[in-house]
Amino acid sequence: MLERFLVYLNTEKRASDHTSLAYKKDVQTFLDFVVVESEPELKELTHQSVRGWIVELINNGQSNRTVNRKLSALRTFFKWAQKNNIIEVDPMLKIKGPKQEKRLPEFVKEEEIQLEQLNELFPEGFPGLRDRLIIEVLYQTGMRLSELIHLKRMDFQNNTLKVLGKRNKERIIPITKELSDQLNLYLESPSYQAARIEYLFITDKGKKMYPKFVYRKVKYYLSLLTNLNKRSPHVLRHTFATHMLNNGAGLETLKEVLGHASLSATQVYTHNSFDQIAKIYGQSHPRGGKKD
Repeated sequence: MLERFLVYLNTEKRASDHTSLAYKKDVQTFLDFVVVESEPELKELTHQSVRGWIVELINNGQSNRTVNRKLSALRTFFKWAQKNNIIEVDPMLKIKGPKQEKRLPEFVKEEEIQLEQLNELFPEGFPGLRDRLIIEVLYQTGMRLSELIHLKRMDFQNNTLKVLGKRNKERIIPITKELSDQLNLYLESPSYQAARIEYLFITDKGKKMYPKFVYRKVKYYLSLLTNLNKRSPHVLRHTFATHMLNNGAGLETLKEVLGHASLSATQVYTHNSFDQIAKIYGQSHPRGGKKD
C-alpha cells in the first residue's frame, strides 16, 4: 500500500525524493501507532485515531510546526486512499492541526554581504573561486540547495540559469554580467575541465556536489559575515527575497523567481519589506521622528 502511494507521489504529484521519503516516514509512523498493516484495517480508522496520534506526538515533545508537517503528509495519503477506493471516509476531514507561531525568516543584512566583505573571504585558486560562486549564486538567485547541486553546465547560458524546481517545474533566472563572467572563468579553469562532468558545481575531487558539502561551506563563510544563529543555504534564500522586496521588487515577480506555487508562500517576506517602509516613513514624514 505504501509503495503504491510513493509511486503516486513520484509520478502524479512529481514530489522530490526528499519529500517522498519524508511522507513515507510520516505515514509509516502513523500506521505503526494505530497498528494498521492492511487496506481493510485502514477503512476502520476515524478522526479519533488521528487525534490520538497528534496527542502522542505532542507528548513526545514534537513542536506544533513538526506535527502540522506530519499531518500534511497524512492528508495527502488519505486523499490518495479515498481516490483509489481504499477508504470511503477521509478521517482528516475533522482534523485541525495545532496552532503554531509564525516563524519569521532570518536573513543577512545588506551591509554584511557587500562585495567588499566578500572579496576578503575566499582563498586563492579553484576552491576559492567555486566557494564564492556557491555563495553568490545562492544569494543572487534565491534558489534552493537542491536546485543548486542539480544545476548542469548546459543550464548556464546567455546570462541566465535554468533551474529545475519542485515538481520538476522549470524556471529561468536572470543573473548579472559580473556573475556570468565569474561562472565562465570557473568553467574554463583546468580543475573544472579535468573533471569532465555535466554538473555545474563540483567537489575538490571533481565529483558532483552534495548537500552536506554546501551546508558546510555556507555555514563557514556566513560565520565570517554575520552573527546570525542560523547559517544555512536557506538563509541566503531568505536574504535574497528580503533584499529584493526591500529594494522595490514586486511580490509576483519574486514568486516567479523563487519558484513558489502560490503567493502566500512569498508573503512571509513582506514583514521585512514593511520594516524598510516604516524606516523610510520615520525619516520622511514631518511627524515621523528624528531624521538621520
